[in-house]
Amino acid sequence: MSARENILARIRARQGRTAATAAAERDAVRSHIAAHPSNPRPRMDWDPISRFRDRALGLASTVDDVATLEAIPAAVARYLATLSLPLAAVCWPEFAGLDWRGAGMVVESRAARDSDPAGITGAFCAIAETGTLMMVTGRDTPATLSLLPETHVAVVRKPRIVPGMEEAWRLLREEFREPPRAVTFISGPSRTADIEQTVTLGAHGPYRVHVILTP
Repeated sequence: MSARENILARIRARQGRTAATAAAERDAVRSHIAAHPSNPRPRMDWDPISRFRDRALGLASTVDDVATLEAIPAAVARYLATLSLPLAAVCWPEFAGLDWRGAGMVVESRAARDSDPAGITGAFCAIAETGTLMMVTGRDTPATLSLLPETHVAVVRKPRIVPGMEEAWRLLREEFREPPRAVTFISGPSRTADIEQTVTLGAHGPYRVHVILTP
């Protein structure tokens, strides 16, 4: 018996079980995992979009709202100009066809480098309960754009705002036959309080997270 088996057998013995796991017990565990049962949750009688906005603002993100996808370049340019930031960025391929030049911006569609001032991405979905963005990696959704630039601009479609974490994972299981290589949750700008319990923004990622809501 290996050290691992010995430890687990002793734990099971203290629980009044046999040392070896029975087939019926294994089947019960597999069935429970496959069913994805929900645990008790707080009341969620709020509007998901309003809740997401409030929670995102509370996390030091900023939030804008546009009526069409075509309005995204002007909204991004306006945000960057307000902060006196360069009108340059990299973006996911899905936004490459927008009229960035018409908004006075220089935008490239590629993976980000640490010298890029801003990264423009979408989001797999957004979680209203916590104001969190859920990102998944893929060929057309490189993670570098939300991690390396000091400014992260995330375009979130309102129908993709779900009430809670449970709905976010359910959506992922429904839309992905195989799990993505990585799933990232972004709740406002990067921050740490490791040194003297003083909160510092941008220590491990973007200083700024700006969310643009679209239909």
